[in-house]
Amino acid sequence: MKDLKLEMDILKVASKAVKEAQRKSLENGVANVYAKNGTIYFQLPDGTITQQIPKEYMR
Repeated sequence: MKDLKLEMDILKVASKAVKEAQRKSLENGVANVYAKNGTIYFQLPDGTITQQIPKEYMR
């Protein structure tokens, strides 16, 4: 039981940190990148979610 509580506490802290990092990225004009079932998605700073690669990521 004690180990489960520790795991839950760690996940809670980690989840909060990830959300904060995602928020800061968007505020700084950097897209967040996600993958689901092998498909890549980009969350743009304006909130749009797209599969198109943003020009900042193109070479």
